Amino acid sequence: MSTEIAKKKGLFDWYFKSNLLIRIFIGLLAGIFTGIIFGNQIAWLQPLGTVLVSLLKMIVMPVVLSTLVLGAASIQPSSLGKLGVKILIYYILTSVFAVGIGLLMGNIFKPGMGLNLQGSADIAGKVIEAPKLSETLVNIIPSNPFGAISSGEVLPTIFFALLLGITISILRENKDKRIKKSVEVLYSVFEALAETMYLIVNWVLQYAPIGVFALIAVVFGAQGAEVIGPLGKVTIAAFSGYILHTVFVYSGLLLLFKMNPASFFKRARTPIITAFVTRSSSGTLPVTMETMEKNFGVSRNIYSFTLPVGATINMDGTAIYQGVCAIFIGFAIGMPLSISQQLTVILTAVLASIGTAGVPAAGAIMLLMILNSIGLPMEAGSPVAAAYAMILGIDAILDMGRTSVNVTGDMTGTLIVAKSEKSIG
Repeated sequence: MSTEIAKKKGLFDWYFKSNLLIRIFIGLLAGIFTGIIFGNQIAWLQPLGTVLVSLLKMIVMPVVLSTLVLGAASIQPSSLGKLGVKILIYYILTSVFAVGIGLLMGNIFKPGMGLNLQGSADIAGKVIEAPKLSETLVNIIPSNPFGAISSGEVLPTIFFALLLGITISILRENKDKRIKKSVEVLYSVFEALAETMYLIVNWVLQYAPIGVFALIAVVFGAQGAEVIGPLGKVTIAAFSGYILHTVFVYSGLLLLFKMNPASFFKRARTPIITAFVTRSSSGTLPVTMETMEKNFGVSRNIYSFTLPVGATINMDGTAIYQGVCAIFIGFAIGMPLSISQQLTVILTAVLASIGTAGVPAAGAIMLLMILNSIGLPMEAGSPVAAAYAMILGIDAILDMGRTSVNVTGDMTGTLIVAKSEKSIG
């Protein structure tokens, strides 16, 4: 009897215990071949893809709220001071440059142009009106934050979450024990919510290979093999952006502060490679800290603050990815992004960077937020959903590069701050 139970428990071990990203990639490849072979006859798989779209939409707003509140509340005001101001300014400015480079690469390579996914969706003919930039800026302050959350309005939710998180951070240091105790309870609630959402995200991602297979099969069944070219363009555009940002922004800043970029990359290669392989800024953190102390002689008082903060809010590589992918989706559905939409991408990516870095599949979740903010919501059966599924299929490849850029940015910022504080041994 015990042997039979053991066999039942292990029935799907081959699936759940295998690498998730490999499974998603296999789902992508299987979808491509199935769609090409069977053509439009494969359209009956659409409901399986719709389930993935619904699951992803379900988790977006809870993840945004919980992680952003927690991220902002975790930065203690007493720790900020001059050191904190310097590193925060660095992280925000480089994020602006990063998403700008991503948009530039997208406009140069024009991935997705000619796909015409609009014609393969059941909402073809519907007009998706992009909000004006002036309206976006005015509406960023929610008149009803709970209404914004329930209706999926991303920027107002981000604004409220950051404001709430900063307020919690301030009150956690209040001298009144009653207030401090109450706020710690509130902080714990959001911490528990965030951890719960991480687990739910992981469960949703277990279904992702099946959903990606179905969505990609339907796309290739309708469009044929010509879809492969645009995915290659997305990859080239993203990695071109990663390289440009590293060479010009990071190296330029190092030169500005009279440090040798070639020497930096030689001594920093271990964390960069580790980030590329593990695809985790947080997982690479111990290696990054050791490198900062042993290879660069940075004071522990500096890197013990700047690196964990960077692993939380510095997402330059992810910002580049957002810019390229947003442009791809716009071209793929036959609606190239306007200037105001691209400026909104920059605004959303920078605001959303606080807190979401620690979320599994952070880049893919942030992309949903950005699409919502520019008037391209992902609906079941829509061309946006089809284009998003294509991105999700190659996300593992793009994630390697963007994580390496994120960690490189953390180290560059730490060195710059340490140099300005004369804390390099």
